[in-house]
Amino acid sequence: MYPPNVPKCLSQIQEKDSVLDIGGWALPFNRANYVMDVMPYETRGKWSGQSPQAGQQEWFDRTTWIQRDICDRTPFPFEDKSIDYVICSHTLEDLRDPVWVCSEINRVGKRGYIEVPSRLAEQSKGIERGVVGWSHHRWLVTIDPAKNTVVFMQKYHMIHRSRRFHFPWWFWHYLSEERRVQWLFWQDQFHYEEKIVHGVQEIEFELAAFVRSHRISLANAVASLRARDWVKVFRLLGRKARSLMPRAHGMGRKIESA
Repeated sequence: MYPPNVPKCLSQIQEKDSVLDIGGWALPFNRANYVMDVMPYETRGKWSGQSPQAGQQEWFDRTTWIQRDICDRTPFPFEDKSIDYVICSHTLEDLRDPVWVCSEINRVGKRGYIEVPSRLAEQSKGIERGVVGWSHHRWLVTIDPAKNTVVFMQKYHMIHRSRRFHFPWWFWHYLSEERRVQWLFWQDQFHYEEKIVHGVQEIEFELAAFVRSHRISLANAVASLRARDWVKVFRLLGRKARSLMPRAHGMGRKIESA
């Protein structure tokens, strides 16, 4: 979860409120009374090197850790509007059926918080080698807080193919932590939908249009950096240069052998 939003979530939760964390296995929201995830309780906290979210005390325990496939179309084990606060952070983009999960969040929850990667981040190279965005993410997600809406669009494979469809490797490092994510604080309910795009040309247009509308030159990106960021820039450029060296050496050996 984006760190500045943790205290805001806590400020919206009363002491007697029931809190559900959906998909919180890697770094559970410790104030949650219930956690629902496909992974078992004993393996929680994959990112244990990070500071705990929402305090040191775990309000959930083995009996309130619900291990299950949250996309199996079986209603969540809670009555309508029985959960005071639902948190779903960096989970929806992973799921095979986020629309179903959103419907259940709306059904069981009175209010809550949703967070996903921004499309700026998900359409950037430089996060994982050789791919755009995160390799295990299935969806490009757009959150519009003004419309209280979450829109899912399939992360089509062609996004990796052409520079027209994604941002270059340095763009990810240019993004601030805040611009790498997007979130929604919702009350009562929120709207959700899948944006379906038909045909190769339409998909290409959709991906390319987003990149064009947010493109920035390397020179402008460098100009916007603060002084303390320059060390990071030189390190990134150095790593990029070193990653290209084996290819150059390989080409030299081929020429010599010829």
